[in-house]
Amino acid sequence: MTYLIALPMLILLLGILLFNNLISKKNKVEEAYSGIDVMLKKRTDLIPRLVNTVKGAMQHERETLTELTQLREKLLNKDTSPNDRFTMENQLGKLLGNIQLRAEAYPELKANQNFALLQNSLNEMEEQLSAARRAYNAAVNSFNNGMEMFPSNIVAKLMGYTNKTLFTIEPTEAKAPEVSF
Repeated sequence: MTYLIALPMLILLLGILLFNNLISKKNKVEEAYSGIDVMLKKRTDLIPRLVNTVKGAMQHERETLTELTQLREKLLNKDTSPNDRFTMENQLGKLLGNIQLRAEAYPELKANQNFALLQNSLNEMEEQLSAARRAYNAAVNSFNNGMEMFPSNIVAKLMGYTNKTLFTIEPTEAKAPEVSF
């Protein structure tokens, strides 16, 4: 008779533990995504200062600077899906890298203290953003594992959860950028 009571209680307890574990993993994914958001906000705040500093020395690069500014505005839109956002982040990182590489051809810009400070700030920001992306991918990996492993996959399906997307870069971005002057 006690088995009839203990077994359903054990199943209920297991279900509660799995439910809470999945909620915790989902919240960690959201927290990590928010961490990327914070770093992107800091980076997008640096961009106008970088663009204004670079504008004078790089007149013929105006198209790149305009594209950089437009991409920044799109990233600030909160309605952008995570996948679209990751794609735009990759494009933004590539543009910023190109500007930094091209700036080397302008001695007056290289000597500009403001540019050097902004360049260092941007490099630091990119490192922090990279760390935030790694934290996000670790949280997504843990969540996706919970979504696929038995018995938590049953609870996940009941909760209507689906796998999250890892942050990845396009293969073309894995190569060092080519810069011509």
